[in-house]
Amino acid sequence: MASLKQFRLPDVGEGLTEAEIVHWHVKVGDMVTQNQTIVDIETAKALVELPSPFAGVVSELLIPEGTTVEVGTPIIIIDVAPAAVPSAGVGPAAVVEGESPAIDDLVPSIPAVSEMSTGRTANLVGYGPRADSPVRRRQRQVPVATSSRPTPSWPSVAPSMAGPSMAGPSMASTDVAVADADGQDNNVVSVLAKPPIRKLARDLGIDVQLLHGTGPDGTITRSDVEAAVDSSRQAAPTRPLPRGGEERIAIRGVRKATAQAMVNSVQTVPHVTEFTTIDVTRSMRAVTRLRELPEFADVKVTPLLLVAKAILLGLERYPMVNSTWDEPNGEIVVKHYVNLGVAAATPRGLVVPNIKNAEALSLPQLARSINALASTAREGRTSVADMQRGSFTITNVGVFGVDTGTPIINPGEAAILAFGAIRDQPWVHRGKVRSRSVTTLALSFDHRIIDGELGSRFLRDVAMFLEDPASSLLARL
Repeated sequence: MASLKQFRLPDVGEGLTEAEIVHWHVKVGDMVTQNQTIVDIETAKALVELPSPFAGVVSELLIPEGTTVEVGTPIIIIDVAPAAVPSAGVGPAAVVEGESPAIDDLVPSIPAVSEMSTGRTANLVGYGPRADSPVRRRQRQVPVATSSRPTPSWPSVAPSMAGPSMAGPSMASTDVAVADADGQDNNVVSVLAKPPIRKLARDLGIDVQLLHGTGPDGTITRSDVEAAVDSSRQAAPTRPLPRGGEERIAIRGVRKATAQAMVNSVQTVPHVTEFTTIDVTRSMRAVTRLRELPEFADVKVTPLLLVAKAILLGLERYPMVNSTWDEPNGEIVVKHYVNLGVAAATPRGLVVPNIKNAEALSLPQLARSINALASTAREGRTSVADMQRGSFTITNVGVFGVDTGTPIINPGEAAILAFGAIRDQPWVHRGKVRSRSVTTLALSFDHRIIDGELGSRFLRDVAMFLEDPASSLLARL
C-alpha cells in the first residue's frame, strides 16, 4: 500500500543517537494534520515534541511508551490517502518505506531531520503558509454507566502555531465528552497542560483530568500537580515502608547522560579543588537594596545573582579560566564569550542550561535570565540548544543547606564553582567577634589549563567581590 508512510525517529540534537518515547498524543484511527504534535520524546538532555510530517490517518503506533529507540527507527505509520478509517491490525509488512521530510526547524530544539526518499519538501513548522484556522480535536465518548469520571484518552492535538516564531512546547489539550444515558453529549471537559507538566503528573501518579487549572484559561500548572500530590499524601493512610528486597531503576535519559559525562570528565580531566570561606554580609545587604530598585521590581533577586556577576568580572580579568582543552587538535581554546551555566535539579535529573553571552547583560538582564533559566528547567522545557556550548558553570549547593562540595567540571569547560549555604556565624570583623553572614566557595578546575596560581587568583577575586560588591565595582570604573 503506497499510501502508508513511516515516520522515523529524527536526530533532535547534535549527534544524539537515541530517545525515549514518553507519551503518544494520538492513537490508531486518529486523523492527523501536518505539523500536529503526535508524540513527546525524551532525549539525554530535553523533553521534545515531535510534529507529524504527514497528514492522514494513524495506521499503527510502532513503539510503546517508555521504550528507548535509536535514531532512524520507525515509530509510527500514517495512511496519507485513507479510503476509510483503518483498523488497528495494519502491520509494517505492508508499509512502503518513507523517511522523515527535510525540516531544519521542526521545533526550536530540533536542528534537522533526514530528507524524504521522494525528495519532496513538505510544509512543516517553519516552512510554507501559516494555517488560517485551528484544527478541531476529536472527542471521545465515555458512557456514564461504565465510569464515574472521564477516562483519560490519547487526544489528537492541534499544533499551537505554525511558523519560525515557535518558542517552546505547545499546549496539549484533551477534550473528553461525557454522554448521558440516551447517548447525547451533555458537556465537554477540556484539560490544558503542557507536555512536561503531563509527564510530571504521570510520574507522580496524578490524573490531570481531575485537576482544576489555576493558570491562564484554566491551564494545569506545576503548582497544581504538586498540590494534588500533597493532598493525596495527606489523604492516604500511612503505611510502613517495605523492608527487604530490591528495586531496579532503568538508567536512561538525563540520568544516563549525566553519568556518562561525569565519568568521562573524572577520567580525562585532572581536577583540582580549592576552597575559601568568606563574609558575605555586605552582599546580603546589596541583595536587599537591589530588591527595592524599580529595575528589579518584576524579578526575583537572590545572592546567586551577585555570584554570577562576580564570576563574569573574574573571567574578564582571567580569560584562561573561560577555555577548553581541545585534545584532537592539541590546542587550548580561549572563549571570548561567556555562556554561563547554572546547574538545576529537576524531576528528570540534573541539567545544566546556560545563559548565552552572559557577559554582555546588564545586572537586571542577568537576573531575568537566571530566573527564566531556572523556571524553564523546573518545568522540563529546557531545550538541547540551551545546554550546549557552555563555558563556565555555577552549582548552587547552598539551596539544599550544604556548606560546600567538590564539583565535577562540566565537559567542554575548564572550571566550575560551588556556592555553599549562607549562614549566620561568629566572625572576627574589625577586631571584634560579631554575627556575620558567611559562606564557602569551592572552585574545581582543569589543571592542564589552569595552574594553581591562576585558579587561586580567580577564586580570590570572586571572593573579594562578594565580600564587598560596591567597592569591587568602583575599583573597576
